[in-house]
Amino acid sequence: MESTTKNRQSPETLRALIERAYGADAVPTTSDFAHEITEGWFNVAYRITLRDSRQVVLKIAPPANVPVLTREVNMMRAELEAMRLVSTQTTVPVPRVDFADLTHELIDADYFFMEYIDADNFGFSTHLSPEVIAAGNRELGALNREINTITGPHFGPLVGPGYPTWREAFHAMIEDTLTDGERVGIDLGWTSNDIRSVIHENAAALDEVTVPHLVEVDLWTKNSMIRDGRIVAILDHERAIYGDPLMEAGLTGLDLPSFGDPTNFMIGFGIASPADPSSAGLTPTRQTHAGLTPTTLTPAQRTRRRLYSLYLAVIMIVETKYRGHTDTEVYDLGRECLDALMAQFGRLTP
Repeated sequence: MESTTKNRQSPETLRALIERAYGADAVPTTSDFAHEITEGWFNVAYRITLRDSRQVVLKIAPPANVPVLTREVNMMRAELEAMRLVSTQTTVPVPRVDFADLTHELIDADYFFMEYIDADNFGFSTHLSPEVIAAGNRELGALNREINTITGPHFGPLVGPGYPTWREAFHAMIEDTLTDGERVGIDLGWTSNDIRSVIHENAAALDEVTVPHLVEVDLWTKNSMIRDGRIVAILDHERAIYGDPLMEAGLTGLDLPSFGDPTNFMIGFGIASPADPSSAGLTPTRQTHAGLTPTTLTPAQRTRRRLYSLYLAVIMIVETKYRGHTDTEVYDLGRECLDALMAQFGRLTP
C-alpha cells in the first residue's frame, strides 16, 4: 500500500542503520540485501538479509516533516512499549526486538530492528482452507483476549499522559480525529457536531469501563502470521492503547458486515459459544486464560461497540488526506460505514 508516510531509505542509509544495530561485521556486501514489505499502510518495513545470511525486519517511522494524525505522533514508541508488555506479561507470540533507535541521529525518524518471522501473513494468504481460517480466527480471538489481561495505570496512550476515565480518553481520541479532519477540510458527509452529538448521547455506556486494559485496536488477520495452521506471531502493535477490550478490531463485523463474520474470533475471545465446543480448536490454556464465561453482549456493550466502529469509520475517512491516496476506495468505504453507523444511532443520512 502506497502512503506519503512511508519513509523509504537508500541502500547506503540502510547499511548505516544495520551497522549501528548489529555491528560492522553484519553489514551486507551484496546489492539485494533489502526488500520492502509492501502490505503495511503506515510505516515502511524492509526484510533485511545480514552478511551472515540471517534475516531481520527493519521498521522506520514516517519522516519528521510529514503530517500524520494526532494519534499517530510518536506511534512507534507506543509499539515498542506494547511489544515489551506483551512479550513479558503474556504467552502471546510477538517478534523479538533486536535494536531500537529513537535518537534521530542517522535518519529523521524512530526505527527498530526485529526478528523475521518465516510464516504466511494470515490476512493475505490465499491458500488456506476454510477450516484453517476458522480455527485461526478462533485462536486470534483467544490471543487477543490474553493481551487484554494486561492492565495499565491510566486510560488512553501507552506512552505520555493518559486519562483517569475511559469516557475522557475516548472523547479525546475522537475529538483529535475530528480536529485532524477539520484541519485538512475532509468531507465526512456529516458535520463534526453530528458525530459529537452521537458520542455525547451515548457516553454513559463508556462509564461501565473502569479498568484500563491493553487493547491492540488494530489486530486484524493481516497483522498476524500463521504457520502449519497456528498463529506464530502478532505484528504491528503501534495503535495499542489502554482502554476497553470491546474496541478490538476482530469485533468490527458485529456493526459492519462488510468487515466479515466475527463469530470465530468471538468464540476465541470469549463472547460467543461454539456450536460444538470440541471443535473450537483452542488449547485449554487459551480457552480459560482470561477467566471468562462465554456470553452475549449487553445493550450497553453493544452501544460501546458501535461507538468504536463509528470512531474507526471517521479515521478511515480522515486518514486518506494524510496518506496521499490517489484513489477514493478507502474514502468511499469509510463514508459508507459512517452512514451505516449513524443510521444505527437513529440519524438520517444528510
